[in-house]
This record gives sequence, structure tokens and C-alpha cells, in this order.
Amino acid sequence: MGKDTCLIIGSGLGGLACGYLLARCGYGVTVLEQGRQAGGCLQSFRRGDAVFETGMHFVGSAAPGQLLHRLLSAMEVLPGVQLAPLDTAGYNVVSLGGRCFRIAGGREAFVETLCRDFPDSRADLERYAGLIRSIAAATSLHSLFTKDTDLSLLTDYQTRSMDSVLRATVADPLLRHVLAGNLPLYAARRGRTPFSLHAFITDFYQQSAFRIVGGSQQIAESLVNSIVRRGGRVLTGKQVTAIDCDGERATGATTADGGHYAADYFISDIHPAATLGLLHTPLIRPAYRRRVCALPNTTSCFVAYLRYKKGAVPYQPYNFFSYKETTPWDCESYDETTWPKGYLYMHGCHEPNPRFARYGMVISYMGMDDVQAWAQTSTGRRGADYEAFKRQKASRLLDCVARDFPGLRAGIEAVYTSTPLTYRDFTGTPGGSMYGIAPDLTLGAGGRVSYRTRIPNLLLTGQSTNSHGILGTLIGALQTCSALPGAAHIPDFFS
Repeated sequence: MGKDTCLIIGSGLGGLACGYLLARCGYGVTVLEQGRQAGGCLQSFRRGDAVFETGMHFVGSAAPGQLLHRLLSAMEVLPGVQLAPLDTAGYNVVSLGGRCFRIAGGREAFVETLCRDFPDSRADLERYAGLIRSIAAATSLHSLFTKDTDLSLLTDYQTRSMDSVLRATVADPLLRHVLAGNLPLYAARRGRTPFSLHAFITDFYQQSAFRIVGGSQQIAESLVNSIVRRGGRVLTGKQVTAIDCDGERATGATTADGGHYAADYFISDIHPAATLGLLHTPLIRPAYRRRVCALPNTTSCFVAYLRYKKGAVPYQPYNFFSYKETTPWDCESYDETTWPKGYLYMHGCHEPNPRFARYGMVISYMGMDDVQAWAQTSTGRRGADYEAFKRQKASRLLDCVARDFPGLRAGIEAVYTSTPLTYRDFTGTPGGSMYGIAPDLTLGAGGRVSYRTRIPNLLLTGQSTNSHGILGTLIGALQTCSALPGAAHIPDFFS
């Protein structure tokens, strides 16, 4: 009797991680990717000698013994991928109304550094730091199945908003805004984003923070190589147009080039709404289809990619979150006169311990409405008015960065840009959403999408089914794969 087979649709981090895990379990794995390059938001692109990352700009908890290091090591990604540490004295810098605050790595340094600016808030900072660690440690998934889940603690902070918990924990309003300064990493929204998400992501980076030397594409390439080495295959240029079903289960996938791929099990790593668009079967109830397709998605963004003149821009081993006002909230709500309300500026790392940066990125929220006039066009064929729009937005965004970093413009050799349309076409997410479906506590259980579907051999993975970012996506892949026959021992890989 032959081994079970699994077809994975999409080669983002979730799809590649599932491919590796199942190939290691003995499955015959095929990953289908519609683009020319595998990796999803792990992909990088080159302009001259600059390599720009598209989604995975820095990672956390990657020091030996820490969670991501254990995950990547067990999945054979390390030591082939080299990491460069960010500044532990301030891996993030938050600028509010022109005043800068450093976020240090490690719980003690984090508290001590912020106490210099908020000397009367030590008790609040200690309480906040302890709460972050307790929530992050409360789930067995985040400790790789080595402890029991504290359901009461998790439920409490999954149903309380990030801003409400900050108000209850920290008295100083400016300090609350500093602590929320990393919210572009998960597109948090006032009154809707659970505090638990903030806690997981903050703890992830507070333990340690790194950039990926040479770009995040290396993680994708490492996973592809591991899948192939274990007998699987990753096929690019294969756009799935339908998931075929009989009266009980999925039977195969049809691609735009006329191919048909049969399998015993299927995993979709594309957006849940896009997955439903591939399914034409009564096995999926209309009410489920309507609910998933109506769920809110996170905002999109405008990105200016900067290639620097050699030796012109000193390398910055930190990320810079800047806000015009003294609050990071509501930057997704703007008009023509107020955009951009904030931005995230960071450098790429082209070699270990660089003295000068070769490239950097500036990211600011932007909604699909801003580019709706070109929604029916395709990449490279949007017209001169679209190119003028991008130049104007890039210039305005760089004006903001130049106020914080005088002289930066003189060091720029070239500027490239992307808009919500780029993200839409690149990731296949509605509206070019940065992180897929938005966690929204006001929707209760109806706001979440399970990795299981009513089709018994079709599962989902990716950032919309657990939480986004490298950690949330990898843990989601563990959940998905562990549900398949013969894969229950996957947690043992990480022991």
C-alpha cells in the first residue's frame, strides 16, 4: 500500500512548513504555487545589488534555546540561514510627536530603559511586563506542547481589547501609547484587537530580535530544499483554479494550465475566502461561505523601497516607528491632507555586522480606496497616472522620514514603490491586506476561521487561521499537520 499523499495550495510560510512536516512524516507532498517564485511573503526581490524583503523583515525569539530557534532548527532551516541581532538596548524606537523612546530587549532592560523616561511608572511597567510573559507562556502551543494551557487566562485576554487592558494596567497615557507603538506589526485596531495578540508578539520580540542576513527568501529556499530532499516537490507557475470534490471529500485540484493533481489530503495556504472561491460543492454550507467572506481584513499599505548610495547611510540595527501625533492609534483612518499619520522605517541587512546600509524600507498604512481607479489593471500596465500617484506618495512619505533623519535623501540612489494593488496581486488577499483576516474580538467565535473545514480531507493553514507573523504561522502549521493521520507525533520533532 502506497504512502498517503497531500497536495498543498500556496507556498507561503504556512504551506512550506506543512510541506516539510508532512514530508518528514512520510507523506508524498506536492506544493503548488501560482507565482514564479516560492515563498509568499518570505520572498525577496532584487534591484541592482539591493535585496528587498516583501513581508518578513525581522524575527524574534531566535537566540539558541528560544522558541523560534527551536522551530527553525527542528525544521532544518538553521544553520543555513544567518541572523543578525538588533540592538538589545533598543531594537525598536517609538517616536511620538517628535519624542523618541527606546524599547530594549529582555524584561529587566525593557523596564529599566523606559523608567528613564517614566520614572513614576516602574510599578506599572513591572505589572505590564509580567502580564505579557504570563499570557505568552499560557498556551501549550507557544511552549511547543510542553505544558498545559491556562485556558482561563487566555480566554480573559482574548476577549479584552489591547487598548482597554493597557488603560487598566498603565496610568500614564503617553506610556500606554509607547507600549502600543509596535501595533503596525499586527495592524491593531482600537477596541477590536485582543490584548493576547499584542502580548504574544511583544513577548516574541522582547526575548530577542534579529534581521535575516541577505533576506527572508533564504528561509523559503531552505524549506523548499528540505521538502525536495525528503521526496516532495514544489511546483511554481501552477495556479489552482478549482478544488474538485465528490459527494464526501476533496479529490483533486485543477490548474490553469489544464493540469489535475489528485491526493488523499489537501491543505490550502491561501486566504480562506480565496479557498472558498475554488470550491463549488454543497459540502460547504452557504452560511459558512457568507461568514468567512464577510470577515474584516487588516489594512493594506504603501511601501517605499530605498536603495542607498554605497557608504552613504549608516546601518541602523533597530526599527523606527514614527507617529505625527502622540498616539499610534487610528493611522488607518486618514484623508488626503493627513496621510501619512505614521510610518515604520527599517534597514535590510546585506551582510553580518554592516557598517553602512545598502537598502531600507518605509511602510505606511494605505487603504484600497486610494488605488481603486486602477483596480482592474495588472502589474506593469497601470498607466502613467498610477506611476505619478506613486511618486507623489513616495515623496510625501520621504518628507516625513527626512524630518526624523535629516540628510537621508542625499544618501538615496533609487526609490521603488508598492501599493495595496501590489499586495493584492502578490498575496491574493482581499484589498491587499497585510495580514489577512483581522482578529476582531467584537465578533466572538464567529470572527475566527478554524483550520478544519466541513470537507474532512481539506484543511487550512496560514496567518488567517491562527495568527500572523513567522511564529503564528509556524504554530498554525503545527496545528494543521497534527490533525492528519500519522502526524500526531509531529510535536516530538521539537522536543
